[in-house]
Amino acid sequence: MTILERFERYLTNVERPTKQSSWNIAGILKDKNAFFKFDVRDLTKASNNRGFKKGSLKSKADKMVFEFKDQWVILDMEELNEYVKNSESKDFELREIIPQLDWNMLILK
Repeated sequence: MTILERFERYLTNVERPTKQSSWNIAGILKDKNAFFKFDVRDLTKASNNRGFKKGSLKSKADKMVFEFKDQWVILDMEELNEYVKNSESKDFELREIIPQLDWNMLILK
């Protein structure tokens, strides 16, 4: 099962882009009421305990999704883009970014 198929189980009113796009799936998170476009891509493995995910400031996605063994971490793209623009670095640790952002969502599996 792909990361997209695993994440889809947490959505209702699912839509997929009709052509290649910067978002992979759209829908409403269960028990929520807002419709979002999600960037749901696997991390690229850099080493046994480190992975990375590239993003774009021009992404049409509303949210960026990260999968971990016991939870999903969802970040707001607009807020994340502002954080990146105002930072001197372009390489970030997720555990360092989360406390700096206001809109984060953790969904336990």
